[in-house]
Amino acid sequence: MRRLYKLLLPVAAPLLLAVTALRAAPAVPVATDLQQTGGQAQAQQLPVLLFFASTICSYCALLEEDFLQPMQLSGDYDDRVLVRKVVIDQGSRIRDFDGTTVMAGKVADRYRVFVTPTLLFVDGQGRELAERMVGINTPELFGGYLDECIDTAYTLMRDAQATPGSRGCLLQHAADDPAVFRTAAP
Repeated sequence: MRRLYKLLLPVAAPLLLAVTALRAAPAVPVATDLQQTGGQAQAQQLPVLLFFASTICSYCALLEEDFLQPMQLSGDYDDRVLVRKVVIDQGSRIRDFDGTTVMAGKVADRYRVFVTPTLLFVDGQGRELAERMVGINTPELFGGYLDECIDTAYTLMRDAQATPGSRGCLLQHAADDPAVFRTAAP
């Protein structure tokens, strides 16, 4: 039995460290200054992914843990998108893209975000670039939709005249109402 422990110890220790590292995944940065984030987005020509969340939303935690945190850990998205979390139910104040300080819930109201989680893909001034993603009901497909929307927003940030592929998350207004947007599949 002691031999078995001696054989397992070199394997178990690195696995334990790996599991601990995954559990300590960095949280998605909470938005406090969208004006600064917008300036950074413009300077780097990157879209901003605004993750609207609530502290009591289990689907928000799922989205953050299963998709957004792994995106951060991988480093594969560092040069594709800036991700910021807007927590709408804590009564926190946030500097908006225009420099005014407002409640985070007011930012959600302005974008007509009524459900958490909601993902918006915006430019440095806060204008939507791609379809928003509302909720998460198909985790198996969610990553693909997320990548398509990031790619669409990234392409449009780099070239406003560009036409992303036909499968992209092109921003379309519902019933010709400029204030109502279609959402991506999930």
